[in-house]
Amino acid sequence: MSLRKALLVVCDGMGDRVEREYGGETPLGIAKTPTLDRLAASGYVGLMDPVSPGIRPGSDYATTALLGYDPSIYYTGRGGLEAAGAGIDLKPGEVAFRCNFSTVDDSLTVIDRRAGRIEKGTTDLAETIREIKPRGVKGLRIDFRATVAHRGVLILKGKGLSRMVSDVDPHDNGVKILRCEPLDDSSAAKRTAAVVNSIVTQSFRIMRDHPVNLARVKEGKRPANIILPRGAGTLPGFKTLHELYDMKVACIAAVALVKGVCRIAGAELVNVEGATGGLDTNYEGKAWAAVKALENHDLTLLHVKATDVASHDGDFQKKASVIEKIDSALGKIMPSLNSESTYVIVTADHSTPVSVRDHSGNPVPLLISGPGVPSSGVSKFSENAVSRGNLGRLHGLDLMRIIADYLGKAKKLGF
Repeated sequence: MSLRKALLVVCDGMGDRVEREYGGETPLGIAKTPTLDRLAASGYVGLMDPVSPGIRPGSDYATTALLGYDPSIYYTGRGGLEAAGAGIDLKPGEVAFRCNFSTVDDSLTVIDRRAGRIEKGTTDLAETIREIKPRGVKGLRIDFRATVAHRGVLILKGKGLSRMVSDVDPHDNGVKILRCEPLDDSSAAKRTAAVVNSIVTQSFRIMRDHPVNLARVKEGKRPANIILPRGAGTLPGFKTLHELYDMKVACIAAVALVKGVCRIAGAELVNVEGATGGLDTNYEGKAWAAVKALENHDLTLLHVKATDVASHDGDFQKKASVIEKIDSALGKIMPSLNSESTYVIVTADHSTPVSVRDHSGNPVPLLISGPGVPSSGVSKFSENAVSRGNLGRLHGLDLMRIIADYLGKAKKLGF
């Protein structure tokens, strides 16, 4: 293990677009971030395209790239990553789906894709879903796990399955759910699509009168009365970061997707009490866990989902507030990090502008601070400021190579 260490902080969806209402600034630009500003001034700062300019990446696609794996080669669908993050080891031929617990009306029109951001009762609902037996299909078994908040993962086990099927989740409220359709002419894709449609139909029939939902309705909350699968995937096959760089890695994250990518990359998953993947997450607890993890790891990835939650809510001020909480947590731990041997890298996996409430193709801010890194002289860590920084504009695939080089883990090419 290298004497040098690196803390990589990924603030999900932190990147944004400037708003006239806020003087041509972003949430990061108006947030009070003394720790991030100090790190930015003392190191490299610039912009990074998580995948490529103008590409709107999902968190799965972008996180794969940030860890140094070209998603155009290694990405095999979101579902496999969700399954890995839930601690499920997919076998060859098995197909997994990311699912939302959602609210629909009797016409199957989506009222709320996230079922009021349900947090309790999903484990009980998952038990009911596991009892579903797809009609007209022999020798096929299903598994379903609730993960974080409104999220879950569905696994299909059997012969003749394919990930080449479309989403049921329409990705929007106020529209009817979609039918799962085969994306090629194979019998496996047709069979898989039929299985998914059967599961979704039965989930609505058995979930709407489930005690969890009856209680939610009584309390004035939206019921989680259906599951909406998307992102069919299998387990990707790539070398671990230890195999590639002789790097021992830890991951601190709440959402199954990020945990899944990191687990496949060979990272040790560190659980933190109170890490919810929401706005109420344990910011300081996760930060201190990162300090502890660095004692026995070369690289620790600290992921915070809350910035993306505020972004999808379209709340500019809330997003700025979340960024300030992240800054405060980092400020608490900085004295415990050895400045002569530790690098701190802060960035985002993608931009989620509050004006869009969805991912965009905008570049994200990036800072790299640590021993031997030249000072940028930039006084503020924000999209506007770092665009004038000393790092320029990078691709997401560059980041892990840069980290490996600073840690003394990069392999020399040529003589």
